[in-house]
Amino acid sequence: MRVSSWIIGFVICSLGVSALILLPCLSRGGLDSADAASQVPALAGAPLASDGDLAGNPGILNSDGGATSVAAPPGPGFTTVAAASETITRTSVTQIDLAGSSITVTGSGAIAQGCRVLIRAGGTYSIRGTLDDGQIVVDSSDKNPVVLILNGVRITCSTSSPIYVAQAKDVVIALAVGTENVLTDGSSYVFDTPGADEPNAALFSKDDLAITGTGSLIVNANYNNGIQSKDDLTITGGTITVHAANHGIKGKDSVVITGGTITVIAGNDGIQASNEEDPSKGFVRIEGGTISIKADDDGIQAETSVLISNGYITIVSGGGSTNAPERQTTGRMPMPGMRIWDQPAVSTASAGRAKGIKANVDITIDGGTITIDAADDAIHSNDSITINGGRLTLASGDDAVHADSTIEINGGDIDITACYEGIESAVITINNGHIRIVASDDAINAASGTGGVPMMRQMGPQAMGGAADNWLYINGGYIVIDAMGDGFDVNGSIVMTGGVVLIHGPTVTMESAIDYDRTFTMTGGYLVAAGSAGMAQAPSASSTVNSVMMTFPSVQPAGSLVHIAAADSGSVVTFAPAKAYQSVVVASPLLKNGSTYTIYSGGRSSGAPVDGLYSGGTYTPGTQVAQFRVAGSVTYAGAAAGRFR
Repeated sequence: MRVSSWIIGFVICSLGVSALILLPCLSRGGLDSADAASQVPALAGAPLASDGDLAGNPGILNSDGGATSVAAPPGPGFTTVAAASETITRTSVTQIDLAGSSITVTGSGAIAQGCRVLIRAGGTYSIRGTLDDGQIVVDSSDKNPVVLILNGVRITCSTSSPIYVAQAKDVVIALAVGTENVLTDGSSYVFDTPGADEPNAALFSKDDLAITGTGSLIVNANYNNGIQSKDDLTITGGTITVHAANHGIKGKDSVVITGGTITVIAGNDGIQASNEEDPSKGFVRIEGGTISIKADDDGIQAETSVLISNGYITIVSGGGSTNAPERQTTGRMPMPGMRIWDQPAVSTASAGRAKGIKANVDITIDGGTITIDAADDAIHSNDSITINGGRLTLASGDDAVHADSTIEINGGDIDITACYEGIESAVITINNGHIRIVASDDAINAASGTGGVPMMRQMGPQAMGGAADNWLYINGGYIVIDAMGDGFDVNGSIVMTGGVVLIHGPTVTMESAIDYDRTFTMTGGYLVAAGSAGMAQAPSASSTVNSVMMTFPSVQPAGSLVHIAAADSGSVVTFAPAKAYQSVVVASPLLKNGSTYTIYSGGRSSGAPVDGLYSGGTYTPGTQVAQFRVAGSVTYAGAAAGRFR
């Protein structure tokens, strides 16, 4: 129902009184831009470029009264940026003064009706003052954008949205510099027609909405959502704080954030894009700004894509990783070559909720600093994830990074400080980047499906569950793993052509530092994997990088050095596993066919350790435990007991 249908016989927000106060416009003559400048604090801005595009950050008015660009930022739905600029630079500014239960309008395009303001035309409107129980309504059918300069306002509406955009070409909310602006709604809404459910946010727009400026906006959404657009929602500046009973910031077609300082505390999703009908819409794009989200459900949720190229993002969802449901261990089968995985316990929370960043199609991270603490997955896609850069610090009650189909990591610094499983997808490709994973189960898991279904498998190259379409590719990067379960758990094959991998693996006998079902072909790179011996595996015979798997007769204490030296006294590796271990796998170009090597346990090194791996210095021998001669791509040394494959 359009606002224009109830201009006559207007029903105002409840004031606790029966009288209807109508305040006509005090003047039909508009203020020019220079006059308005004396009343409106300036926003940082930049003039229009010669082609009409914004030459810098959007602004409103210079402090000296000169007009600069207005605030319509580039965004998916904003096709009239230049037109919005002309609105403030070439036309008059209408002044709206709020005073408790009364309103004064000076200028054209708006009328006061009791404690509501009805804006009927495109233009620029400067609003200041306090409205105890009222509403700003935009219902403009012309082709010009509406610019609302919030110049120190405090609007409360007990039965509806404090600001409601029923119709407009585009709407820009400009936060004047140095001002605090507060919007507060009630815990229940009264709608104009039976069955209606809109507006349903404290700041609600049926059309494209942008928020810009350098002032602050506080939104207290007690009924439902905080800030919502039924089309595109763009934020380029301002200090914005949203407390929402449901979703914090929601754009149906898209949410685009390029700047500003944004804090969201939400009873459901923090930021959401909800269009599921059009595959080109329903996305969230973050290009800058500082964003802090505390959400009971997902931090950022998109029906299609999430794209992050810059900014500082902090998310706590579902109370964080320590609030994850306890997992129910089905037990380990003592039968050699057979096991059943741990399965998650039934959660009292809804399945699949409380993720940090979630998209139904794809997630791309090109940059930015992202910190997530999530009760469920930290980063989750129902299809694919690509990480090209950025600094990510992730804690998860389930998977840190999960995609149903593919994960590709081409760069970035990824620090997974806590998780059940670290990186999980059917196909995982790591081309570059620095990755650290601390996992209470498997660190890197290549497996089909979404998990949560009990599965039993028989070990061996023809194992049940060894799907041909499950792959782990490592072509570069630096990977450090600390896993209580498998370091690598690949229900298929591993191909490694480059990079450095250090695995501080499990102590449980039926887990292993490296676990794969088909083949592990290594043609480049460097690998050290320490863990238990019962299920230990080395790379396959198809590898061109030689490897050795040393099985010790007893469990070695955490921190006890493993040193492999060549007959000519050259050092191959000095490594201090962070956990107790009985098996160590080393794959290195320094292991040469036909050469003989000696393995030592204990001792000390004067070199510098990084992630347990020593470089430089002199090794003082401990106990010699084995010698071996490389006669093929895989060599086994030490005790053979307990090794099933």
